[in-house]
Amino acid sequence: MPMIETRDGTRLYVNDWGQGQPVVLIHGWPLNADSWEYQSVKLAEAGYRVVSYDRRGFGRSDQPFAGYDYDTLSDDLADVIAALDLKDAVIAGFSMGGGEVSRYMSRHAGKNVAKAMLISSVAPYMEKTDDNPEGVDASVFSDMKAGLRDDRQGFLQAFFKDFTGEGTDKGGVSDAARHWMWGMAMMGSPKATIDCVTAFGTTDFRPDMAHFKVPTLVVHGDADKIVPIEGAGAKAAKMISGASYKVYDGAPHALTATHKDQLVDDMLAFLKG
Repeated sequence: MPMIETRDGTRLYVNDWGQGQPVVLIHGWPLNADSWEYQSVKLAEAGYRVVSYDRRGFGRSDQPFAGYDYDTLSDDLADVIAALDLKDAVIAGFSMGGGEVSRYMSRHAGKNVAKAMLISSVAPYMEKTDDNPEGVDASVFSDMKAGLRDDRQGFLQAFFKDFTGEGTDKGGVSDAARHWMWGMAMMGSPKATIDCVTAFGTTDFRPDMAHFKVPTLVVHGDADKIVPIEGAGAKAAKMISGASYKVYDGAPHALTATHKDQLVDDMLAFLKG
């Protein structure tokens, strides 16, 4: 398998397709790089070099028992970029992946990055606090971790219904697509799956927002029940200087699946702009 070894010895599975300007796609929780399959093929066919990798602990990557914090995860991104010698890259993070993008821009000063995309991203801060009233109550994350410890399989099967907006006017995917997502989730380490809830739920990316010095696209659905838009996309778009902001009316969290054509069209327009 195509593997890259990170600075702490963890091996990451990497897909590297096509030729042209590199576009690095960072997947959401609790999926893996395969969740980008529609966008990956379209972008590569449009003349871009598309790199997607399985986050540590997920998919075909190694499953260490620790290292599921955003400093380490952004270092993993840096190691992928360095190993593949990517220049003028575009880094795109979906959901949890928006955290890697954000922390990379600050911790690694956006090295070799020409543009960035935050798609249904957890940035700038998910947890509800006194100074972040639009956030999500901490009990939600505690309940998620309890559900994962008790019955990870059943919990995630139910989770993917809200993830894809099942039963809503502009959401929903086929049963097969939802089962495919569940299959990806089951490839993940249970420890990684639990620890990453803490990471994306409690990491404050607000200080990272000032480090976006490149053109940035922010995309979010206004019916997102997983990462509500008010505390996420709407805030990120205001905090990132000059960001392009697109709101998908009635869209749920899983834009890569439910709004795949609209999303890839917007990504291509941003890449070419």
